[in-house]
Amino acid sequence: MRRLTALLLLCLALPAAAQLRVVSLAPSLSEVMLELEAGDMLVGVLDAGERPAALAGLPSVGRYGQLQAESLLSLKPDLVLLWPDSVGAAGREQLRKLDVPQLVVAPRDLVQLAGAFAEIGARIGRPEKGRQLAERFAAGLAELRQRYRRAVPLPVFYQVWDQPLYTLGGQQIISDALRVCGAENVFAELALPAPQVSVEAVLQRNPQVILVSEPAQVKAWEAWPQLAAVRNKQVWPVPDRGLERPSFQMLGAMEALCQLLARAP
Repeated sequence: MRRLTALLLLCLALPAAAQLRVVSLAPSLSEVMLELEAGDMLVGVLDAGERPAALAGLPSVGRYGQLQAESLLSLKPDLVLLWPDSVGAAGREQLRKLDVPQLVVAPRDLVQLAGAFAEIGARIGRPEKGRQLAERFAAGLAELRQRYRRAVPLPVFYQVWDQPLYTLGGQQIISDALRVCGAENVFAELALPAPQVSVEAVLQRNPQVILVSEPAQVKAWEAWPQLAAVRNKQVWPVPDRGLERPSFQMLGAMEALCQLLARAP
């Protein structure tokens, strides 16, 4: 009994294992950390828009496309989660020179996104949670594909910005989300992540639906009544901007998108 008591006292006296210090360089990766119930591991984030309330007090290491390497180093991270597009070429070069372990996460489709949950979970010591998220996401994805599939895909133009006119290339994850909803990006053949296009090119492709990023952008399309989307009043704002942040919450954003597109004949 004395020996057991001594062992218990010894265990209590031992310091707790040091917690991993993680810096996230994309809002979507910060969300994934919260979804993995690992927000307490985050010590810094890259800013791009409004933060989740749970991350309000965390130090910033820059803004989208503008990494502050000194701020990042001052946080002494054990791991940096990197979405390459979020820091730009100069930021990636800065990171390359830093002696900090990095995990590059850049899924281009939804199957890869599910795999990223498992990969991040394993890297931060939450393998079971990561695997569970991946399985739930994959199951939800399969259910949406089944429910909203179409014999002939619905042609959709996804407008990222209006002046100048930008859209998404076919290798972007949102293009894959459109396919889940039984639709097809009319500029899917373009390889650039966010190519600039002309109104004439949109007219040539004549989408059945136009999705815009802001409600104020809907009215401008009324100048082009020859477009099927305009004639049929199927120029709609994206129903949930979470679609643009690839994390587990994207599943709910996709469901909202699918419900909207299902209104198109």
